[in-house]
Amino acid sequence: MELNGGQVIANVLKNHGIGHLFTLCGGHIAPILVGCKQAGLQVIDVRHEVDAVFAADAVARLTGLPGVAAVTAGPGVTNAITALKNAQMAHSPVLLLGGAAATIIRGRGSLQDIDQVSLVKSICKIAVTINQNCDIVPVLEHALRVARSDVPGPVFVECPIDLLYNETVVREMYGAKSGAAANQGGLKSKLFQFYLQRHVNRMFMCDFEEMAPMPLEVTAPELQPAKLKSAARVLAAAQRPVLIIGSQVMLQPHKVHELAAAVAHLQAPVYLAGMARGLMGRAHPLQMRHHRRKALKTADVVILAGMPCDFRLDYGRSFAPDAKVISLNRSKNDLTLNRRPNVGLLADPCDALCALAQSLPPSAERWREWTETLRLTDSQREMEIDAMAEAAVQGVNPIAFLKQMDAFIEDNAILIGDGGDFVATAAYTLHPRKPLSWLDPGAFGTLGVGGGFALGAQLVRPEAEVWLLYGDGAAGYSLQEFDTFVRHHLPVIAVVGNDAAWAQIARDQVKYLNDAVGTVLRPTDYHKVAEGFGGKGFLIKTQAEILPTLRAARQAARQGTPVLINVLIGKTEFREGSISM
Repeated sequence: MELNGGQVIANVLKNHGIGHLFTLCGGHIAPILVGCKQAGLQVIDVRHEVDAVFAADAVARLTGLPGVAAVTAGPGVTNAITALKNAQMAHSPVLLLGGAAATIIRGRGSLQDIDQVSLVKSICKIAVTINQNCDIVPVLEHALRVARSDVPGPVFVECPIDLLYNETVVREMYGAKSGAAANQGGLKSKLFQFYLQRHVNRMFMCDFEEMAPMPLEVTAPELQPAKLKSAARVLAAAQRPVLIIGSQVMLQPHKVHELAAAVAHLQAPVYLAGMARGLMGRAHPLQMRHHRRKALKTADVVILAGMPCDFRLDYGRSFAPDAKVISLNRSKNDLTLNRRPNVGLLADPCDALCALAQSLPPSAERWREWTETLRLTDSQREMEIDAMAEAAVQGVNPIAFLKQMDAFIEDNAILIGDGGDFVATAAYTLHPRKPLSWLDPGAFGTLGVGGGFALGAQLVRPEAEVWLLYGDGAAGYSLQEFDTFVRHHLPVIAVVGNDAAWAQIARDQVKYLNDAVGTVLRPTDYHKVAEGFGGKGFLIKTQAEILPTLRAARQAARQGTPVLINVLIGKTEFREGSISM
Protein backbone atom coordinates (compact mmCIF):
# COMPACT_ATOMS: atom_id res chain seq x y z
CA MET A 1 0.00 0.00 0.00
CA GLU A 2 1.33 3.42 -1.01
CA LEU A 3 1.99 5.60 2.04
CA ASN A 4 1.05 9.25 2.09
CA GLY A 5 2.76 12.13 3.87
CA GLY A 6 0.20 12.20 6.67
CA GLN A 7 0.92 8.58 7.50
CA VAL A 8 4.66 9.20 7.46
CA ILE A 9 4.26 12.11 9.89
CA ALA A 10 2.16 9.89 12.15
CA ASN A 11 4.78 7.15 12.12
CA VAL A 12 7.54 9.59 13.07
CA LEU A 13 5.49 10.85 16.01
CA LYS A 14 4.66 7.33 17.16
CA ASN A 15 8.30 6.22 16.89
CA HIS A 16 9.27 9.02 19.28
CA GLY A 17 6.72 8.18 21.94
CA ILE A 18 4.07 10.76 21.07
CA GLY A 19 0.65 9.47 22.11
CA HIS A 20 -1.68 12.42 21.45
CA LEU A 21 -2.34 14.85 18.62
CA PHE A 22 -4.42 17.95 19.39
CA THR A 23 -6.18 19.60 16.50
CA LEU A 24 -9.06 21.48 14.99
CA CYS A 25 -9.84 19.89 11.66
CA GLY A 26 -9.12 21.59 8.34
CA GLY A 27 -8.77 20.50 4.73
CA HIS A 28 -5.07 21.30 4.68
CA ILE A 29 -4.25 18.77 7.43
CA ALA A 30 -6.79 15.95 6.94
CA PRO A 31 -4.17 13.31 5.97
CA ILE A 32 -2.23 14.03 9.19
CA LEU A 33 -5.31 13.45 11.35
CA VAL A 34 -6.31 10.26 9.55
CA GLY A 35 -2.73 9.00 9.57
CA CYS A 36 -2.36 9.60 13.29
CA LYS A 37 -5.60 7.76 14.03
CA GLN A 38 -4.46 4.83 11.91
CA ALA A 39 -1.11 4.77 13.73
CA GLY A 40 -2.81 4.53 17.13
CA LEU A 41 -2.32 8.10 18.32
CA GLN A 42 -5.27 9.61 20.15
CA VAL A 43 -6.57 12.47 18.04
CA ILE A 44 -8.26 15.09 20.24
CA ASP A 45 -10.25 17.71 18.35
CA VAL A 46 -10.88 20.98 20.17
CA ARG A 47 -13.12 24.00 19.57
CA HIS A 48 -10.36 26.60 19.11
CA GLU A 49 -6.84 26.14 17.74
CA VAL A 50 -5.25 27.98 20.65
CA ASP A 51 -6.55 25.27 22.99
CA ALA A 52 -4.91 22.56 20.87
CA VAL A 53 -1.53 24.19 21.49
CA PHE A 54 -2.28 24.83 25.17
CA ALA A 55 -3.16 21.14 25.53
CA ALA A 56 0.10 20.16 23.82
CA ASP A 57 1.93 22.50 26.21
CA ALA A 58 0.38 20.76 29.24
CA VAL A 59 1.36 17.34 27.90
CA ALA A 60 4.94 18.54 27.43
CA ARG A 61 5.13 19.92 30.98
CA LEU A 62 3.77 16.76 32.60
CA THR A 63 5.62 14.15 30.51
CA GLY A 64 8.79 15.85 29.28
CA LEU A 65 7.99 14.69 25.73
CA PRO A 66 7.06 17.22 23.07
CA GLY A 67 3.36 18.00 22.92
CA VAL A 68 2.06 18.02 19.35
CA ALA A 69 -0.73 20.00 17.72
CA ALA A 70 -1.85 20.28 14.10
CA VAL A 71 -3.81 23.24 12.75
CA THR A 72 -5.01 24.23 9.34
CA ALA A 73 -3.43 26.93 7.21
CA GLY A 74 -3.85 30.68 7.62
CA PRO A 75 -6.28 31.50 10.45
CA GLY A 76 -5.61 28.09 12.00
CA VAL A 77 -1.97 29.08 12.49
CA THR A 78 -2.70 32.66 13.52
CA ASN A 79 -5.20 31.47 16.13
CA ALA A 80 -2.41 29.42 17.72
CA ILE A 81 0.10 32.25 18.09
CA THR A 82 -0.71 33.24 21.70
CA ALA A 83 -0.24 29.65 22.87
CA LEU A 84 3.02 29.38 20.95
CA LYS A 85 4.37 32.50 22.64
CA ASN A 86 3.24 31.18 26.03
CA ALA A 87 5.09 27.92 25.36
CA GLN A 88 8.21 29.86 24.37
CA MET A 89 8.23 31.85 27.59
CA ALA A 90 7.42 28.77 29.67
CA HIS A 91 10.19 26.73 27.96
CA SER A 92 7.71 24.05 26.89
CA PRO A 93 8.75 21.72 24.04
CA VAL A 94 5.81 21.92 21.63
CA LEU A 95 5.63 20.88 17.97
CA LEU A 96 3.03 22.71 15.88
CA LEU A 97 2.25 21.22 12.48
CA GLY A 98 0.70 23.86 10.25
CA GLY A 99 -1.19 23.11 7.07
CA ALA A 100 -0.25 25.12 3.99
CA ALA A 101 -1.23 25.71 0.39
CA ALA A 102 0.03 23.30 -2.25
CA THR A 103 3.64 23.84 -3.26
CA ILE A 104 2.81 24.59 -6.87
CA ILE A 105 0.42 27.46 -6.07
CA ARG A 106 2.19 28.96 -3.06
CA GLY A 107 2.06 32.75 -3.14
CA ARG A 108 -0.55 32.88 -5.91
CA GLY A 109 -3.59 33.76 -3.83
CA SER A 110 -4.70 30.29 -2.76
CA LEU A 111 -7.20 29.92 0.09
CA GLN A 112 -5.58 30.74 3.46
CA ASP A 113 -2.13 31.05 1.89
CA ILE A 114 0.04 33.42 3.94
CA ASP A 115 3.70 33.61 4.88
CA GLN A 116 3.31 31.54 8.04
CA VAL A 117 7.00 30.89 8.63
CA SER A 118 7.82 34.61 8.85
CA LEU A 119 4.83 35.09 11.12
CA VAL A 120 5.93 32.57 13.77
CA LYS A 121 9.70 32.44 13.49
CA SER A 122 10.27 35.07 16.20
CA ILE A 123 8.43 32.92 18.77
CA CYS A 124 9.62 29.46 17.71
CA LYS A 125 13.05 27.91 18.01
CA ILE A 126 12.79 26.89 14.36
CA ALA A 127 10.11 27.47 11.74
CA VAL A 128 10.56 25.44 8.56
CA THR A 129 8.65 24.25 5.50
CA ILE A 130 8.64 20.73 4.08
CA ASN A 131 9.40 21.11 0.36
CA GLN A 132 9.59 17.51 -0.81
CA ASN A 133 8.75 14.11 0.57
CA CYS A 134 12.43 13.43 1.31
CA ASP A 135 12.23 16.20 3.94
CA ILE A 136 9.38 14.84 6.05
CA VAL A 137 11.24 12.41 8.29
CA PRO A 138 14.49 14.38 8.80
CA VAL A 139 12.69 17.71 9.28
CA LEU A 140 10.30 16.30 11.86
CA GLU A 141 13.03 14.48 13.75
CA HIS A 142 15.18 17.61 13.77
CA ALA A 143 12.22 19.65 15.03
CA LEU A 144 11.50 17.19 17.84
CA ARG A 145 15.16 17.27 18.87
CA VAL A 146 15.35 21.08 18.80
CA ALA A 147 12.12 21.43 20.80
CA ARG A 148 13.65 19.57 23.77
CA SER A 149 17.29 20.61 23.54
CA ASP A 150 19.13 23.40 25.37
CA VAL A 151 16.34 25.85 26.30
CA PRO A 152 13.21 23.90 25.29
CA GLY A 153 10.49 25.67 23.37
CA PRO A 154 8.03 25.50 20.50
CA VAL A 155 8.92 24.57 16.93
CA PHE A 156 6.83 24.98 13.78
CA VAL A 157 6.75 22.73 10.73
CA GLU A 158 4.72 23.85 7.73
CA CYS A 159 3.19 20.97 5.77
CA PRO A 160 1.96 21.82 2.24
CA ILE A 161 -1.19 19.91 1.41
CA ASP A 162 0.15 18.27 -1.76
CA LEU A 163 2.96 16.60 0.23
CA LEU A 164 0.45 15.02 2.60
CA TYR A 165 -1.31 12.88 -0.03
CA ASN A 166 0.30 9.98 -1.87
CA GLU A 167 2.02 10.47 -5.21
CA THR A 168 -0.67 8.81 -7.30
CA VAL A 169 -3.40 11.06 -5.92
CA VAL A 170 -1.29 14.20 -6.37
CA ARG A 171 -0.50 13.34 -10.00
CA GLU A 172 -4.19 12.87 -10.64
CA MET A 173 -5.02 16.18 -8.92
CA TYR A 174 -2.41 18.03 -10.96
CA GLY A 175 -3.15 16.17 -14.16
CA ALA A 176 0.58 15.56 -14.46
CA LYS A 177 0.51 13.14 -17.39
CA SER A 178 3.33 11.21 -18.95
CA GLY A 179 4.03 9.46 -22.19
CA ALA A 180 1.67 9.81 -25.15
CA ALA A 181 -0.98 11.69 -23.17
CA ALA A 182 1.51 14.44 -22.37
CA ASN A 183 2.30 14.91 -26.10
CA GLN A 184 -1.27 15.81 -27.02
CA GLY A 185 -2.38 19.46 -27.29
CA GLY A 186 -0.52 22.61 -28.27
CA LEU A 187 2.91 23.89 -27.26
CA LYS A 188 1.67 25.71 -24.16
CA SER A 189 -0.14 22.59 -22.98
CA LYS A 190 2.95 20.48 -23.54
CA LEU A 191 5.15 22.96 -21.68
CA PHE A 192 2.71 23.14 -18.79
CA GLN A 193 2.49 19.35 -18.57
CA PHE A 194 6.29 19.17 -18.64
CA TYR A 195 6.47 21.69 -15.79
CA LEU A 196 3.87 19.79 -13.74
CA GLN A 197 5.59 16.47 -14.29
CA ARG A 198 9.00 17.87 -13.33
CA HIS A 199 7.53 19.55 -10.25
CA VAL A 200 5.81 16.38 -9.05
CA ASN A 201 8.94 14.33 -9.76
CA ARG A 202 10.92 16.65 -7.48
CA MET A 203 8.23 16.51 -4.79
CA PHE A 204 8.32 12.72 -4.65
CA MET A 205 12.01 11.94 -5.06
CA CYS A 206 12.18 9.53 -2.12
CA ASP A 207 10.65 6.20 -1.24
CA PHE A 208 8.90 6.49 2.13
CA GLU A 209 9.49 2.83 2.90
CA GLU A 210 13.27 3.41 2.82
CA MET A 211 13.19 6.26 5.39
CA ALA A 212 14.42 4.81 8.68
CA PRO A 213 13.70 6.71 11.92
CA MET A 214 16.68 8.16 13.76
CA PRO A 215 17.24 8.12 17.54
CA LEU A 216 16.26 11.35 19.23
CA GLU A 217 19.36 12.88 20.84
CA VAL A 218 18.50 15.72 23.20
CA THR A 219 21.21 18.14 24.31
CA ALA A 220 21.47 20.47 27.29
CA PRO A 221 24.20 22.85 28.48
CA GLU A 222 26.95 20.86 30.19
CA LEU A 223 27.46 21.40 33.91
CA GLN A 224 30.90 22.88 34.56
CA PRO A 225 32.66 21.38 37.63
CA ALA A 226 34.60 24.58 38.41
CA LYS A 227 31.41 26.65 38.52
CA LEU A 228 29.74 24.02 40.67
CA LYS A 229 32.60 24.18 43.19
CA SER A 230 32.33 27.97 43.32
CA ALA A 231 28.59 27.73 44.00
CA ALA A 232 29.18 25.16 46.73
CA ARG A 233 31.75 27.41 48.43
CA VAL A 234 29.41 30.41 48.38
CA LEU A 235 26.51 28.37 49.76
CA ALA A 236 28.62 26.69 52.44
CA ALA A 237 29.66 30.11 53.75
CA ALA A 238 26.08 31.43 53.84
CA GLN A 239 24.32 32.35 57.06
CA ARG A 240 20.89 33.18 55.62
CA PRO A 241 20.39 31.48 52.24
CA VAL A 242 17.14 31.44 50.28
CA LEU A 243 16.44 29.00 47.46
CA ILE A 244 13.92 30.00 44.78
CA ILE A 245 12.85 27.26 42.38
CA GLY A 246 11.09 28.13 39.12
CA SER A 247 9.34 26.17 36.41
CA GLN A 248 12.46 25.41 34.38
CA VAL A 249 13.65 23.05 37.13
CA MET A 250 10.74 20.74 36.25
CA LEU A 251 11.79 20.08 32.64
CA GLN A 252 12.80 16.52 33.52
CA PRO A 253 9.67 14.98 35.05
CA HIS A 254 11.38 11.62 35.60
CA LYS A 255 13.81 13.30 38.04
CA VAL A 256 11.36 15.18 40.26
CA HIS A 257 11.71 12.85 43.24
CA GLU A 258 15.50 12.97 43.03
CA LEU A 259 15.21 16.74 42.85
CA ALA A 260 12.96 16.93 45.93
CA ALA A 261 15.44 14.79 47.87
CA ALA A 262 18.29 17.10 46.81
CA VAL A 263 16.43 20.19 48.01
CA ALA A 264 15.72 18.49 51.34
CA HIS A 265 19.41 17.59 51.64
CA LEU A 266 20.48 21.20 51.09
CA GLN A 267 18.39 22.30 54.12
CA ALA A 268 17.96 25.83 52.74
CA PRO A 269 14.51 27.43 53.08
CA VAL A 270 12.82 27.29 49.70
CA TYR A 271 10.16 29.21 47.80
CA LEU A 272 8.49 27.39 44.90
CA ALA A 273 7.16 29.23 41.86
CA GLY A 274 5.09 28.22 38.84
CA MET A 275 5.34 24.56 37.88
CA ALA A 276 7.62 23.91 40.87
CA ARG A 277 4.69 24.28 43.27
CA GLY A 278 4.07 20.91 44.88
CA LEU A 279 7.67 19.75 44.51
CA MET A 280 8.10 19.31 48.27
CA GLY A 281 4.62 17.94 48.94
CA ARG A 282 1.81 19.57 50.86
CA ALA A 283 3.64 21.05 53.84
CA HIS A 284 7.38 20.42 53.91
CA PRO A 285 9.14 22.23 56.79
CA LEU A 286 11.65 23.85 54.40
CA GLN A 287 8.99 25.27 52.11
CA MET A 288 7.89 28.86 52.66
CA ARG A 289 4.84 30.34 50.96
CA HIS A 290 4.62 33.94 52.16
CA HIS A 291 6.74 37.08 52.63
CA ARG A 292 9.28 36.07 50.01
CA ARG A 293 10.28 39.70 49.48
CA LYS A 294 11.07 40.15 53.17
CA ALA A 295 13.17 37.00 53.17
CA LEU A 296 15.14 38.19 50.15
CA LYS A 297 15.83 41.55 51.78
CA THR A 298 17.53 39.72 54.66
CA ALA A 299 19.15 36.80 52.82
CA ASP A 300 22.92 36.84 52.29
CA VAL A 301 22.83 34.19 49.53
CA VAL A 302 20.05 33.75 46.96
CA ILE A 303 19.93 30.70 44.70
CA LEU A 304 17.82 31.23 41.60
CA ALA A 305 17.14 27.78 40.16
CA GLY A 306 15.36 27.95 36.83
CA MET A 307 13.96 31.37 37.68
CA PRO A 308 14.94 34.59 35.90
CA CYS A 309 15.33 37.79 37.88
CA ASP A 310 12.28 39.37 36.24
CA PHE A 311 9.21 41.30 37.45
CA ARG A 312 8.33 38.49 39.86
CA LEU A 313 11.49 39.32 41.81
CA ASP A 314 11.18 43.06 41.25
CA TYR A 315 14.06 42.86 38.75
CA GLY A 316 16.48 42.07 41.58
CA ARG A 317 15.52 45.04 43.71
CA SER A 318 14.08 42.58 46.24
CA PHE A 319 17.58 41.35 47.07
CA ALA A 320 19.77 42.81 49.77
CA PRO A 321 22.47 44.98 48.14
CA ASP A 322 25.29 42.79 49.45
CA ALA A 323 23.57 39.44 48.85
CA LYS A 324 25.46 36.94 46.74
CA VAL A 325 23.45 35.40 43.91
CA ILE A 326 23.88 31.90 42.49
CA SER A 327 21.94 31.42 39.26
CA LEU A 328 21.21 28.05 37.66
CA ASN A 329 19.56 28.24 34.24
CA ARG A 330 19.58 26.72 30.78
CA SER A 331 19.12 30.15 29.22
CA LYS A 332 22.16 32.40 28.89
CA ASN A 333 19.88 35.43 28.82
CA ASP A 334 17.88 34.43 31.91
CA LEU A 335 21.05 33.53 33.75
CA THR A 336 22.11 37.18 33.93
CA LEU A 337 18.80 39.00 33.45
CA ASN A 338 18.71 42.27 35.47
CA ARG A 339 21.13 40.97 38.12
CA ARG A 340 24.49 39.47 37.19
CA PRO A 341 25.07 36.51 39.53
CA ASN A 342 28.19 36.02 41.59
CA VAL A 343 28.17 32.45 40.30
CA GLY A 344 26.26 31.54 37.15
CA LEU A 345 25.84 27.93 36.07
CA LEU A 346 24.63 27.62 32.49
CA ALA A 347 23.17 24.16 32.91
CA ASP A 348 19.97 22.28 33.51
CA PRO A 349 18.89 23.63 36.92
CA CYS A 350 17.55 20.27 38.08
CA ASP A 351 20.87 18.57 37.40
CA ALA A 352 22.75 21.52 38.91
CA LEU A 353 20.72 21.46 42.15
CA CYS A 354 21.17 17.71 42.50
CA ALA A 355 24.93 18.06 41.95
CA LEU A 356 25.10 20.99 44.39
CA ALA A 357 23.37 18.90 47.06
CA GLN A 358 25.85 16.08 46.55
CA SER A 359 28.75 18.48 47.02
CA LEU A 360 27.63 19.45 50.57
CA PRO A 361 27.68 17.05 53.52
CA PRO A 362 24.32 16.28 55.15
CA SER A 363 23.50 18.42 58.16
CA ALA A 364 20.18 18.66 59.96
CA GLU A 365 21.43 21.74 61.88
CA ARG A 366 22.45 23.77 58.85
CA TRP A 367 20.59 27.10 58.90
CA ARG A 368 18.03 25.81 61.43
CA GLU A 369 17.65 29.14 63.26
CA TRP A 370 17.28 31.09 60.00
CA THR A 371 14.70 28.62 58.73
CA GLU A 372 12.72 28.86 61.97
CA THR A 373 12.69 32.66 61.68
CA LEU A 374 11.15 32.44 58.22
CA ARG A 375 8.81 29.70 59.37
CA LEU A 376 7.46 31.96 62.10
CA THR A 377 6.65 34.80 59.70
CA ASP A 378 5.14 32.27 57.30
CA SER A 379 2.89 30.90 60.04
CA GLN A 380 1.82 34.40 61.05
CA ARG A 381 0.71 35.09 57.49
CA GLU A 382 -1.23 31.82 57.43
CA MET A 383 -3.06 32.93 60.55
CA GLU A 384 -3.88 36.26 58.90
CA ILE A 385 -5.32 34.41 55.92
CA ASP A 386 -7.36 32.19 58.26
CA ALA A 387 -8.79 35.33 59.82
CA MET A 388 -9.65 36.74 56.38
CA ALA A 389 -11.50 33.53 55.60
CA GLU A 390 -13.85 34.32 58.48
CA ALA A 391 -14.72 37.81 57.22
CA ALA A 392 -18.29 38.37 56.11
CA VAL A 393 -18.65 39.36 52.45
CA GLN A 394 -21.54 39.65 50.08
CA GLY A 395 -21.63 36.17 48.61
CA VAL A 396 -19.15 33.39 49.36
CA ASN A 397 -15.83 34.38 50.90
CA PRO A 398 -13.34 33.16 48.23
CA ILE A 399 -10.67 32.40 50.83
CA ALA A 400 -13.11 30.31 52.84
CA PHE A 401 -14.14 28.44 49.69
CA LEU A 402 -10.54 27.74 48.68
CA LYS A 403 -9.59 26.57 52.17
CA GLN A 404 -12.48 24.10 52.17
CA MET A 405 -11.48 22.98 48.69
CA ASP A 406 -7.90 22.51 49.87
CA ALA A 407 -9.06 20.22 52.65
CA PHE A 408 -11.27 18.32 50.19
CA ILE A 409 -8.99 17.56 47.23
CA GLU A 410 -7.17 14.24 47.06
CA ASP A 411 -3.46 13.55 46.91
CA ASN A 412 -3.61 12.82 43.16
CA ALA A 413 -5.20 16.18 42.35
CA ILE A 414 -3.81 18.35 39.56
CA LEU A 415 -4.59 22.05 40.01
CA ILE A 416 -4.77 24.36 36.99
CA GLY A 417 -4.93 28.13 37.39
CA ASP A 418 -6.47 30.32 34.71
CA GLY A 419 -7.40 33.77 35.95
CA GLY A 420 -6.30 36.83 37.85
CA ASP A 421 -7.59 37.72 41.29
CA PHE A 422 -9.29 34.41 42.14
CA VAL A 423 -6.40 32.27 40.91
CA ALA A 424 -3.79 34.46 42.63
CA THR A 425 -5.70 33.96 45.87
CA ALA A 426 -5.73 30.22 45.19
CA ALA A 427 -1.96 30.21 44.72
CA TYR A 428 -1.53 31.36 48.33
CA THR A 429 -4.33 29.18 49.73
CA LEU A 430 -4.20 25.80 48.00
CA HIS A 431 -1.44 23.30 48.71
CA PRO A 432 -0.43 21.15 45.70
CA ARG A 433 0.13 17.65 47.01
CA LYS A 434 3.04 16.42 44.92
CA PRO A 435 5.42 17.38 42.11
CA LEU A 436 3.88 18.30 38.75
CA SER A 437 0.45 18.89 40.26
CA TRP A 438 0.16 22.64 39.57
CA LEU A 439 -0.07 24.26 36.12
CA ASP A 440 -0.34 27.95 35.36
CA PRO A 441 0.57 29.94 32.25
CA GLY A 442 3.95 31.14 33.54
CA ALA A 443 5.73 34.43 32.98
CA PHE A 444 3.56 35.48 30.02
CA GLY A 445 0.53 35.69 32.32
CA THR A 446 -1.77 34.42 29.59
CA LEU A 447 -5.48 34.19 30.24
CA GLY A 448 -7.24 31.35 28.43
CA VAL A 449 -4.87 28.45 29.14
CA GLY A 450 -7.40 26.61 31.30
CA GLY A 451 -9.41 24.53 28.84
CA GLY A 452 -6.37 23.32 26.93
CA PHE A 453 -4.26 22.69 30.03
CA ALA A 454 -7.07 20.68 31.66
CA LEU A 455 -7.54 18.69 28.48
CA GLY A 456 -3.87 17.74 28.24
CA ALA A 457 -3.53 17.02 31.96
CA GLN A 458 -6.56 14.74 32.13
CA LEU A 459 -5.39 12.76 29.10
CA VAL A 460 -1.88 12.03 30.39
CA ARG A 461 -3.05 11.59 34.00
CA PRO A 462 -6.38 9.76 33.61
CA GLU A 463 -6.25 8.58 37.22
CA ALA A 464 -5.94 12.14 38.56
CA GLU A 465 -8.66 14.49 39.69
CA VAL A 466 -8.11 17.56 37.51
CA TRP A 467 -9.36 20.81 39.08
CA LEU A 468 -9.53 23.78 36.74
CA LEU A 469 -9.67 27.10 38.60
CA TYR A 470 -11.20 29.82 36.47
CA GLY A 471 -11.62 33.49 37.11
CA ASP A 472 -14.97 34.47 35.61
CA GLY A 473 -13.16 36.64 33.08
CA ALA A 474 -10.76 33.89 32.05
CA ALA A 475 -13.59 31.35 31.76
CA GLY A 476 -14.83 33.18 28.68
CA TYR A 477 -11.76 32.14 26.71
CA SER A 478 -12.16 28.36 26.82
CA LEU A 479 -15.50 27.43 28.35
CA GLN A 480 -16.42 25.95 24.96
CA GLU A 481 -13.92 23.16 25.59
CA PHE A 482 -16.53 21.58 27.86
CA ASP A 483 -17.83 20.23 24.56
CA THR A 484 -14.42 18.60 24.05
CA PHE A 485 -14.38 17.21 27.61
CA VAL A 486 -17.79 15.64 27.04
CA ARG A 487 -17.00 14.18 23.60
CA HIS A 488 -13.75 12.64 24.80
CA HIS A 489 -15.07 11.51 28.20
CA LEU A 490 -12.73 13.65 30.30
CA PRO A 491 -14.14 14.30 33.80
CA VAL A 492 -12.50 17.66 34.47
CA ILE A 493 -13.87 19.61 37.45
CA ALA A 494 -13.91 23.35 36.77
CA VAL A 495 -14.50 26.00 39.45
CA VAL A 496 -15.43 29.53 38.43
CA GLY A 497 -14.79 32.25 41.01
CA ASN A 498 -17.63 34.51 39.87
CA ASP A 499 -17.54 38.08 41.19
CA ALA A 500 -18.87 39.61 37.95
CA ALA A 501 -15.67 41.55 37.34
CA TRP A 502 -12.17 41.55 35.97
CA ALA A 503 -11.27 42.02 39.62
CA GLN A 504 -7.49 42.05 39.40
CA ILE A 505 -7.60 44.93 36.95
CA ALA A 506 -10.43 46.73 38.71
CA ARG A 507 -8.53 46.89 42.02
CA ASP A 508 -5.88 49.29 40.76
CA GLN A 509 -7.93 50.93 38.03
CA VAL A 510 -10.60 52.07 40.46
CA LYS A 511 -8.03 52.96 43.13
CA TYR A 512 -5.88 55.15 40.90
CA LEU A 513 -8.29 56.26 38.16
CA ASN A 514 -11.66 56.19 39.96
CA ASP A 515 -13.37 54.42 37.09
CA ALA A 516 -14.34 50.77 36.59
CA VAL A 517 -14.86 51.08 32.82
CA GLY A 518 -14.19 47.83 30.98
CA THR A 519 -13.87 45.75 34.16
CA VAL A 520 -17.53 45.00 34.91
CA LEU A 521 -19.07 41.63 33.96
CA ARG A 522 -22.37 39.93 34.78
CA PRO A 523 -22.90 37.15 37.34
CA THR A 524 -23.39 34.79 34.43
CA ASP A 525 -24.80 31.27 34.89
CA TYR A 526 -21.59 29.53 33.79
CA HIS A 527 -22.88 26.26 35.24
CA LYS A 528 -25.76 26.35 32.76
CA VAL A 529 -23.34 26.96 29.91
CA ALA A 530 -21.43 23.80 30.91
CA GLU A 531 -24.71 21.88 31.03
CA GLY A 532 -25.52 23.13 27.54
CA PHE A 533 -22.35 21.42 26.33
CA GLY A 534 -23.35 18.17 28.06
CA GLY A 535 -21.53 18.59 31.37
CA LYS A 536 -22.88 18.86 34.89
CA GLY A 537 -23.31 22.26 36.52
CA PHE A 538 -23.54 23.36 40.14
CA LEU A 539 -24.15 26.76 41.72
CA ILE A 540 -22.80 27.83 45.13
CA LYS A 541 -24.34 30.94 46.66
CA THR A 542 -23.66 30.38 50.36
CA GLN A 543 -20.87 29.00 52.49
CA ALA A 544 -23.06 26.14 53.72
CA GLU A 545 -23.34 24.84 50.15
CA ILE A 546 -19.59 24.42 49.61
CA LEU A 547 -18.88 20.95 50.98
CA PRO A 548 -22.09 19.26 49.74
CA THR A 549 -21.48 20.68 46.28
CA LEU A 550 -17.85 19.55 46.19
CA ARG A 551 -18.99 16.05 47.08
CA ALA A 552 -21.67 16.04 44.40
CA ALA A 553 -19.19 17.34 41.84
CA ARG A 554 -16.72 14.58 42.66
CA GLN A 555 -19.44 11.95 42.36
CA ALA A 556 -20.45 13.24 38.92
CA ALA A 557 -16.81 13.34 37.77
CA ARG A 558 -16.24 9.78 38.93
CA GLN A 559 -19.13 8.75 36.73
CA GLY A 560 -17.26 10.25 33.78
CA THR A 561 -19.03 13.60 33.47
CA PRO A 562 -17.13 16.91 33.35
CA VAL A 563 -18.33 19.35 35.99
CA LEU A 564 -18.46 23.12 36.45
CA ILE A 565 -19.03 24.71 39.86
CA ASN A 566 -20.12 28.35 39.64
CA VAL A 567 -19.21 30.04 42.93
CA LEU A 568 -20.72 33.48 43.51
CA ILE A 569 -17.84 35.00 45.46
CA GLY A 570 -17.63 38.29 47.30
CA LYS A 571 -14.81 40.79 47.23
CA THR A 572 -11.97 40.75 49.76
CA GLU A 573 -8.86 42.83 50.39
CA PHE A 574 -6.58 39.81 50.25
CA ARG A 575 -4.21 41.21 47.62
CA GLU A 576 -3.41 44.24 45.53
CA GLY A 577 -4.16 44.48 41.86
CA SER A 578 -2.52 44.27 38.48
CA ILE A 579 0.04 47.01 37.98
CA SER A 580 3.57 45.74 37.38
CA MET A 581 6.21 48.20 36.21
